[in-house]
Amino acid sequence: MNLKTSITAIGVAALVAFLVWGLVNAGDGGIATGEPVPTKTLPTLPPGGEGSLADYRGRWVLLNVWASWCIPCREESPALDRFEAGNRDRIAVLGIDTRDLTDDALAFMEEYDIAYDQLRDASGEYADDLETTGVPESFLVDPDGNLVAHFPGPFRDLAEIEKFAAPAIGKAEPTPGEDGSTGEAGSGGSLP
Repeated sequence: MNLKTSITAIGVAALVAFLVWGLVNAGDGGIATGEPVPTKTLPTLPPGGEGSLADYRGRWVLLNVWASWCIPCREESPALDRFEAGNRDRIAVLGIDTRDLTDDALAFMEEYDIAYDQLRDASGEYADDLETTGVPESFLVDPDGNLVAHFPGPFRDLAEIEKFAAPAIGKAEPTPGEDGSTGEAGSGGSLP
């Protein structure tokens, strides 16, 4: 075996080992339903202040983790904005822009005319605290700060968001998936 073949074989073996490790650990972790959702003080978008999920204690919150470079985030943004506008008296929508550049996030917010509160998680540390698996990802948080439902992936439309947020907005309860998520894998105003 020559050096090039050996390096390729080692690379392929490492990739396979990484993929197997990911599959084995895919069902591990995540915030359990009923458990407190982590909080962290983050800068606001636009810049100039700071906020935290803890600021919403006493209210229902749909926490949405996103990034401007995420194509599915772009696709779900108009429905999230419509949901927030129609339900802000019953639930707050809080966006967490993660692993993104401030200017790109601000351009995204302007392009999609996002009016609900946004916090910036530049390093991705808060997204890690939330144990996200990617973006977009959403969490339904009760007034005590505990997880009610988790949605890993983009919402397809307004109806899917309403189904997910049903416990907060007074509609039929969402049906949990095997992993505790609702839906299929794949409020607002100014900070209080």
